[in-house]
Amino acid sequence: MSQVLGIIGEYNPFHNGHLYHIAKSKEETGANYVICVISGNFVQRGNTSIINKWAKAKMALANGADLVIELPTIYSISSAENFAEGAIKILNSLKIVDTLSFGMETKDISILNNIANVLYAEPKEYVTILAHELQKGNSFPKARENALMMYLNDIKKYANVLSGSNNILGIEYLKALKKTKSDIMPVGIKREKVLYNDEYMVDEFASATAIRKMLMTRQFDDIRKTMPRSSYQILGQELKDGHYVIDLSKFEKEIMYALRKMTIEQIKNLPDVTEGLEVSIKNAAESCNKLDDLINIIKSKRFTQTRIQRILLYALLGIDKKKMDVARKISPYVRVLGLNNRGKQLLSEIVRNNPKINIVTSVKKYMDNVGNKNLKEMLQTDIFATNIYTLGYESDSWANLDYTNKIITMWFFKNFI
Repeated sequence: MSQVLGIIGEYNPFHNGHLYHIAKSKEETGANYVICVISGNFVQRGNTSIINKWAKAKMALANGADLVIELPTIYSISSAENFAEGAIKILNSLKIVDTLSFGMETKDISILNNIANVLYAEPKEYVTILAHELQKGNSFPKARENALMMYLNDIKKYANVLSGSNNILGIEYLKALKKTKSDIMPVGIKREKVLYNDEYMVDEFASATAIRKMLMTRQFDDIRKTMPRSSYQILGQELKDGHYVIDLSKFEKEIMYALRKMTIEQIKNLPDVTEGLEVSIKNAAESCNKLDDLINIIKSKRFTQTRIQRILLYALLGIDKKKMDVARKISPYVRVLGLNNRGKQLLSEIVRNNPKINIVTSVKKYMDNVGNKNLKEMLQTDIFATNIYTLGYESDSWANLDYTNKIITMWFFKNFI
């Protein structure tokens, strides 16, 4: 088979930077096929996706993807490490992916690879320095950054590398490839014009963060400039239909209800809850009724806002440490969100190369027939996440869309050869 490129993304929403990344990745790798693994209705920084996973799949297919696979919720709202490892395990299971391309803020992928080697091997000296930095009260990301700088002993070379969101994920992808002994070759594409968290436009480029901010202030003329036409049209239709969720505040009351109902022991059993944080969360939930107030009370130098928001999502979606531990140990199913003619060819090749692979093209059929309890529970979490997500819609808050929505298909696709 021709070269197959794997890309992992959130597409929240799909913008010109994503379009550039796909085009540049195909150019760099010579790939003929593109498989995208994307997060679903909730995303890695502990927030909602502004549009649902099927709309995001449409955007991807309209702009260069051939096959779009959902990253299960339990990975998509987890730490960068778990997010990356879940996606890499999916790409590995396909047994046809030649290269993985990801965006990065740095120019040199070898810098990220050096860091990934340390994180994968965890040499004793590094672990000791990390423990010392954590004892100072630093958050884990800051403690890790400090420890790596000291261990690698080259501040000039590694300064600010771990402050880039794309770099962080890139490092985790590289580490996951090493951990899983993957044959997939990594390729880094330097992010151009704007960075992940930049809240401004440069020419026709803006980050997804900036676009979401523009949506809140209804700057549609600016948004139109930053997205491929097809993506903008899909976004516009979702907004018109009331099928969007701007941020986590839509579930303010639901989160407060979940936390007030839970015991301190149950909160303690949520992933990422350590060092007595459960007491702070419980006290905060019982003393305020606004999500912003809750987060501001809990967050600290030690516990970042992103980590707190992920914990709130775990509470909302019923994800505990046991479920997370299971997810780390197993290889997830392959849930197809969308495909074109070329994607259909890819699916046939995937099954030929790995006949035992768990491919989900019909949720009902899979749920009725799957014998693996852990995979069934993981998919139940995805179904529940969608049911919660649609409660945030302005209209048509239907449940069970995972059963009723069909796979997105684009048979007459401009890139089809």
